[in-house]
Amino acid sequence: MVKLSHEAILKMAQCHSVSISGMDRKVVVELYRFMLRLRRCEEALIKEYHPADEMRCPIHFCIGQESVPAALSLLLEMEDYLFSHHRSHGYFLAKGPPMKLLFAELYGRETGANGGKAGSQDISMASANFYSGAILAGAMAIAVGVGLGIQLKCRPSVAVAGFGEGASDEGVFWEAINYAALRRLPVVFICENNLYATYSHQMKRQPADNISGRVAAFGVKSRTLFGNDVVAVYSAVAEAINHARNGHGPFFLETYTYRWNGHVGPEDDSHVSYRPKSEEEFWRANCPIALIEKEMVAAGLLTPEVRSAIIDEIDKEISEAFRFAKKSPFPSETDWIKLNYSTASPLADRLLCDSALPEFDQDQAETIPEPY
Repeated sequence: MVKLSHEAILKMAQCHSVSISGMDRKVVVELYRFMLRLRRCEEALIKEYHPADEMRCPIHFCIGQESVPAALSLLLEMEDYLFSHHRSHGYFLAKGPPMKLLFAELYGRETGANGGKAGSQDISMASANFYSGAILAGAMAIAVGVGLGIQLKCRPSVAVAGFGEGASDEGVFWEAINYAALRRLPVVFICENNLYATYSHQMKRQPADNISGRVAAFGVKSRTLFGNDVVAVYSAVAEAINHARNGHGPFFLETYTYRWNGHVGPEDDSHVSYRPKSEEEFWRANCPIALIEKEMVAAGLLTPEVRSAIIDEIDKEISEAFRFAKKSPFPSETDWIKLNYSTASPLADRLLCDSALPEFDQDQAETIPEPY
């Protein structure tokens, strides 16, 4: 069996096939609907970004990488936590917030998910247990901390961290993997390996395409798969979440995929000549939406009429999201100090008091403080 890698995938030089045999028909339709909704959402934002220049932040689009968010949208519970990298839109929608809150945030409006102050890279929504961030590998470190909290509180939740292969260039990546393995934390790590960190090819940064193998050496259960097969991704994510939720420790998934757009913004960055045309054409031919759509048509799950009805419903939602965002007010004057620092920390004050113990006992039982 050929070891899965970007190089091996490209050598296949043909379109991959997706099997929906044995899958719940409703699940297949919902996976397809989510991916199509995300794709049309991103395409609409790209079309609208210029020339009006009304969106108030840089945007990292996720066209071509719709499979992982689609799977998460059906598998995560409300009490689960999801932490995302800067290519955040699919993950945001996967956790269930309305699309209009995303659009309003991109337009810098008060009605956005973060009041127009976070933008695309750092959009978050505490009520949905969703947080994204621009710090490379930051999602992993925070997810591990949350996983520890879940474990200490004996909650039936999981923390999921999504990131690109570039995160594995960071030391905190390996620290997070090590600690999650050591404590058997309920954390699912999902690497969307899209081969490039900005313009830098993975093989110019790392000696081998073997992230999942290196992670497995820490004792973390790991899997690699073709990330544009949304059915395979759904099955793998389901296995990973069940593994972590049932107390078996962390799980690492490496999904090989590809971003169609430039690294950031709607602008084309092909003038840098960092990606071969043949490579781009291969991945476009293996579009995750087209692959499952073909199987759905063959199985009688999708007709032109049904597809048209789905698109009409999605486009109405997108139009309403634009209308909502553009009519919303800009944020009022803000105290940025209060947004970044809190002077009220009674629980921390209580826990950080001097201990009366004559010496520290590293084997003492863990104490979970009651909330204040």
